[in-house]
Order: sequence, then C-alpha cells, then structure tokens
Amino acid sequence: MSKNKLNYKLINITALMLLLYIGLSNINLWIGIITKILSLLGPFIVGFVFAYAFTPVVKFLENKGIRKWLAVTIVILSLVLIVGGLLAVALPMFYEQASLFAKFILEILENFGDKFHLNLGNFEIKIADYLNEAVKDIGTMASSTTLDVLSKSFNFIGKFIVGFVGFIYFLADMDKIRESFKEILLSINKKIYNYMKCLDQEIGNYLKGLGIFMIIQLFEYSILFFIVGHPNWLILGILACLTTVIPYFGGLATNVLAIITASLISTKLFIATIIICLIFPQLDGYLISPKVYGKTNNVNPLITIMAVSIGGTLMGMIGIIAALPCYLLLRTTYQFFKKDLKKSMKLVKKSI
Repeated sequence: MSKNKLNYKLINITALMLLLYIGLSNINLWIGIITKILSLLGPFIVGFVFAYAFTPVVKFLENKGIRKWLAVTIVILSLVLIVGGLLAVALPMFYEQASLFAKFILEILENFGDKFHLNLGNFEIKIADYLNEAVKDIGTMASSTTLDVLSKSFNFIGKFIVGFVGFIYFLADMDKIRESFKEILLSINKKIYNYMKCLDQEIGNYLKGLGIFMIIQLFEYSILFFIVGHPNWLILGILACLTTVIPYFGGLATNVLAIITASLISTKLFIATIIICLIFPQLDGYLISPKVYGKTNNVNPLITIMAVSIGGTLMGMIGIIAALPCYLLLRTTYQFFKKDLKKSMKLVKKSI
C-alpha cells in the first residue's frame, strides 16, 4: 500500500518548480505589469511616503496644544509657502548660475582636450547640446507664465496634483490608517504586529533624520560656498541637499564639481573650496550625521557602499536611492527574527 501512496512532497516540489519556470520564462511580462502598476500608483505612493514622513511634525504640533485639523493645515501651508518661495526667489538665480556652470563645464572639456591633445569634438558637442537644452528648460520655467508651464507639463502637473491631494488626505487620516493597519495585524498575529512596529520605528527614524540632514546640507554648503565667493554657491548647496539621498557618492560628486569649477576662477577660491570639501564632509559624517540619525540608523560605511552598488546595478538610480532603506528593512527583519532563525537552524541540523 505504501508504494501506491501519492508522494505529496514530490508533487509540491514539482508544482513549485513549474510555477518558477512559468514566472521566469515570462519575466519581461511581469516586469512590464509591475512597472505599469507602479506608474499608476506612483503619485499615491509618493503622497503616502510624504504624509508618513510629515506625520511626526503634525504630532509635535498636537502635543503643543494645537488641534489636529489646524496642525495639518499649518504643515500643508508651510510646505506650499516654502516650495513656492524657493521657486519664486531661487529659480531665476538658479538659471543664472546654471548658465555660468554650463560655460565652466565646456571650458574644462576644452582645456582637458588641449592639455592632453585629445579630440573631444563629438563628445564636446553632445555635452554642449545637453547643457544648453537643460539651461533652456530652466530658463523657460523661470520666465514662462503659469499657463505655459501647465500646458507644456500637463502629465507631470496632473500626477503632481493627484499626489498632493493624496498627501493631504493621507496626512489628515494617518491616525485612522495606522489604527486600521494595527487592528488587521493584531487579528493575524501579534508577533507580526510587533515586527511591523519595529519597521515603522526604524524607517520613521530614517526619514526624519534624512529630512533634517537634507535641510542642514542645503544651508551649510550654500552659506559656505557663498562666504568663499563661489559663483555657483546656490547650485552646489541644492546639489549637496539632493544628493544626500545617495550616501557617500552623492556628496563626493558635488565636491568634485565644486573643486573643478573653482579651479577655473582663481587659485584662492580653489584652495578655499578644497578646504571646505576636505573638512566639512568629515564633520557631517562623524559629528552631524550621528546626531541627526541617532544610533538606530548607524550603518557601517562598507555595507552602505555595497548596498548602494547593488541597488544601482539592479535598479539604477531608484535602486541607489532605495538601497539604504532596503538594507535597514533587512537588518531589522533579521534582528527581530534572529532567535526564530537560530531555532529553525537547530531543528534542521537535528533532522539531518
């Protein structure tokens, strides 16, 4: 009778292998479907992430005795005023500095080609076309009316509006969303709820620290380069702020650009820029960053570089930006389930 029994283990393995084969043989189709879904849900995902990141600010205002609806309104209006003010004041200045920056890059290419006797004709033409097109787009944004911008960027503006409206609703209802999610998780398993709570704390600390650190980088480097008289101080400050999401490599790229452009202006500015690029990243890495992020988000530099490299190889720029948060998720998951994994390994060893 035992010979005639069905081997369910073998059947399950065969079914699993079949499913894997079907999935891998149609991987391009699945990637296309996932990309389409992410494209459709992108504005809502971005809106939720921003609402999640700014919820602690709303909580802070509530703890100060401000009603929730007023706290949400203050946060939204503050964001609109800050972003609108930066666009109104900084965009024309940014255009002026971008034009000068493009000229500097072309001068660098010409000097490099002359010094090493290299023919960079076609490459230089392509770079020049790209830079001129980028400067032209910035100029159009800086000088065009609102209707012109809307008509030329309808798709982006539409997604932005959807994401912004989603951000408002998510921010206003974040307490209800979290409570509903908590009830669902508790109904499934209390351990899963505790696990998600750890993830929430870890990612919350990371987003909070990232936001604060980006603001610090914007003001720190804009002021420093302005003091030493660098003509591209605003561009470099904005780049220092934005590239904060790319650990190590982002700041390095900004510093290299600052040094190269300074070398074309004067020896005094070149030396001052080198001093800034040597001293202040060390202060950021060893003093400011640990204070902002705290001990929970401290990551070994080698692991950070490996995570960024792997993320960039797998998913390009999105992978580079998401590398550190994904590593934090994996690290938190391992730490939370470490005891269970050790027990499972012991059982496997005993069975072998």
